[in-house]
Amino acid sequence: MSSVIASRRYAYAFLSAAEAGGFLETVTGEMQMVGETLAASRDLQRALASPLINADRKTHLLEEIFAEAVGDKMMLFLRLIAHKKRAGILGGITQEFAALLDEKNGIVNAAVTSATELSDSQQKALSRSLEGYTGKKVRSAMKIDESLIGGLSVKIGDTIFDGSVRHQLQLLREKLVAVEA
Repeated sequence: MSSVIASRRYAYAFLSAAEAGGFLETVTGEMQMVGETLAASRDLQRALASPLINADRKTHLLEEIFAEAVGDKMMLFLRLIAHKKRAGILGGITQEFAALLDEKNGIVNAAVTSATELSDSQQKALSRSLEGYTGKKVRSAMKIDESLIGGLSVKIGDTIFDGSVRHQLQLLREKLVAVEA
C-alpha cells in the first residue's frame, strides 16, 4: 500500500473517531502542532522513517517529544502509529488530516500568483469570485511572480485559471505560428 493511501486511511480513521467521540476540536490543533514539529525537524522525520529504529524506540521518541504538548487521545494515536510501524508516514497523516478536515468544512486551497501585489480589496474580490465559482470557502496563498507581466494565475486543486499577460502572449504566439504554417 502506498504511503499516501495509508496516510489518508489513518487520517480518515482518526478524524472519524475524533468526530464521533466529540474531541475533534482538541485533536485538530494537536495534529497541526505535530505536523509543524515534524516539518521543522528533518532529524525527527529521518528517525521516524528509519527501519533501523524499532517501533518501541519510535514510541518512546514520540512520547518524549509530544507527551506534554498533546492530550491522551492524540498520544494514544501516536503510539498506535508507531506500534503499527507507520511512524514514517506521520507527516503525511498530518497533511491528509488537514486536507480531510478542510474537505469536511467545505474549504478549498487556492494558489494565487500575480504579477504585482494585490490590494486587500482585490484579494477579497478575488476570494468572493472564487467562492462563487467553487461553492466553497477559499483559503488563498498569494505569491508574486513578475514574469507574469500582468494579471494573475489561480490554481485550485488540479484546475488552473491563467489570466496572465504572459499566458495571453503565449496563446497569441501559438496562433500566429499556426497561421504562418
